[in-house]
Amino acid sequence: MHKDQTEDHRNLLNLPVLVLNQTYEPLNICRARRALILIQYGKAEMLENGTGVVRSVNTVFELPSVIRLARMIRRPRRERKLTRFEIFERDRYTCQYCGKQTHQLTLDHVIPRHMGGPHTWENVVSACVACNRRKAGKTPEESGMKLSQHPTRPRGNILFTIPYHYRNNRNEWGKYLPGNS
Repeated sequence: MHKDQTEDHRNLLNLPVLVLNQTYEPLNICRARRALILIQYGKAEMLENGTGVVRSVNTVFELPSVIRLARMIRRPRRERKLTRFEIFERDRYTCQYCGKQTHQLTLDHVIPRHMGGPHTWENVVSACVACNRRKAGKTPEESGMKLSQHPTRPRGNILFTIPYHYRNNRNEWGKYLPGNS
């Protein structure tokens, strides 16, 4: 095998694979290598093919994109924590004032903390640096800015959150993710 082919195989084996519970509920994301091992040992089945194959000396393996575990995994549900990552995920990495989609975001308190605004899901939004500076410790009305949508607490408890960049780039995952059917 040439060096380029080895590198290609390595890249393919590191592609993300959506792992579903026996009940088709998303559990986590693993690498294609781990998914292939689970399939080979009969611990999972492939539901969606990925983008290619990996060859061994005498076998060709289709790369999975979505697998379903053969046995039910019971995991306790947890409350979502109010973190930067969760706010950016909820807001889809979009400034809630100008609508610019970027990864260069800050957190903004709609009602500033110095005015008694709480640090809660309903008062914190993603804002680009320019909009956060423009708002400058005022309410949106005082600064002449309007929110594109009012912030809310994400619905329900979660087992696992699929990062936003995977939801956009992996179309075949859509039918297995809540709210995407």
